[in-house]
Amino acid sequence: MTSYAAVPFRHGLLSISAAAVAWGVGGAVAALLMRTSGLGPVAVSCWRFGVAALCLALLPAGGPRAERGAVRRGFAGWGSARWGSAVLTGLGLAISQCAYFGSVHYAGLGLGTLITIGAGPVLTGLGAHLLLGERLTRRALVAVALALGGLALLVAAPAAGPRPVLGAALAVLAGAGQSGLTLWARGGGSARAGTGAFTTGLLCLLPLAAAQGVLPTAGEPVVTGVALLFLGTVPTLLAYRWYFTGLTAVPGTTAAVLVLLEPATAAVIGVLFLGEPVTAGLLAGSALLLAAIAALTRA
Repeated sequence: MTSYAAVPFRHGLLSISAAAVAWGVGGAVAALLMRTSGLGPVAVSCWRFGVAALCLALLPAGGPRAERGAVRRGFAGWGSARWGSAVLTGLGLAISQCAYFGSVHYAGLGLGTLITIGAGPVLTGLGAHLLLGERLTRRALVAVALALGGLALLVAAPAAGPRPVLGAALAVLAGAGQSGLTLWARGGGSARAGTGAFTTGLLCLLPLAAAQGVLPTAGEPVVTGVALLFLGTVPTLLAYRWYFTGLTAVPGTTAAVLVLLEPATAAVIGVLFLGEPVTAGLLAGSALLLAAIAALTRA
């Protein structure tokens, strides 16, 4: 299991749901950044991991001892299990997040989020059944079907980006990366959103970001800085910790369906802040997502 202490089931549900909402907001902020700041998907991902790692490094002396101890042990020996798991977690986060931002950039927020998150319940559910022996109950199968139907209704304009085929491929890669992290954490891997994981993600992405341009070239500097700070803290540092904490108590298939709150959040943001209309598809899709979540949260 993960290195976090076990948490009650309903607490785990709340933690994963909060992480999904934070990711939904983060996806919208990242999409706006890529349109206004001149930063590409790799650079935005690089900034996310850099801000998260810096925040953990600047923890006061009274911060979590386990976190500081893990960093010391990691630098003392790359062969340690804790440091190895941090590297694997960082690689998984870098692949999934960079691929997701790429899908949003090339295929649009709607299609990129649909494929990335919609693939999650299917890949995670099958993987948990085949690799971890988790039983696929009738309720879980119904919830997955309801959730995927809701996602299809939430996306009115599937292709809003310049290269939808490339964006769709990146979205599949992002969904596979997220599912892999979920299955590893549920199967006994010590997946943890710590300094080592975020530093690994930063180092993996930095060369590509430097080649494409890691500094903003347009937009308002203060607004860009605030947006990058938000991306590095709430949808990255906090959300992944909430998610991995929740996985100590919540089965992988249930977690994958709860993460579907991410596109629902993006839809709400579109209506409230981006002037998108409230359509019958939006209402019906949201209702199906809520029904799926309700089916999984019943005792």
